[in-house]
Amino acid sequence: MGRMHIRVFLRLLFLTRELRLLGSRSPPKMLEDNICKFAKKGLTPSQIGVILRDSHGIAQVKSVTGSKILRVLKGHGLAPEIPEDLYHLIKKAVAIRKHLERNRKDKDSKFRLILVESRIHRLGRYYKRTKKLPPVWKYESTTASTLVA
Repeated sequence: MGRMHIRVFLRLLFLTRELRLLGSRSPPKMLEDNICKFAKKGLTPSQIGVILRDSHGIAQVKSVTGSKILRVLKGHGLAPEIPEDLYHLIKKAVAIRKHLERNRKDKDSKFRLILVESRIHRLGRYYKRTKKLPPVWKYESTTASTLVA
């Protein structure tokens, strides 16, 4: 019984992979050019992926080009300076800090700011260790708004 069902599952797996490759009729070089064009407009890798999925019908860039969006951007020298998840955490911390300037007594936001900033420090350590950030990079709340702007 189990063997019969696993066969169906594997067949579906291979069919979806073939359909994914058939669904993207654009050649890999043209797709890389599109990715670079979107990056030059200022879009992040995840936004580029959403646009390619929704309007161009490309479910996964890796199945067409053989490499992920960020690798394509790194190959063309268009990768962002700081990783996207760290960028969004810094953006969130700046927004909370701006809120706290207007609402000084908001204790919950103060606590959330501590949590977000500790997450930033943890991610920063990880990215320094994996050499995605320079070893002298340091998050400072005073200069954070310039990183996000």
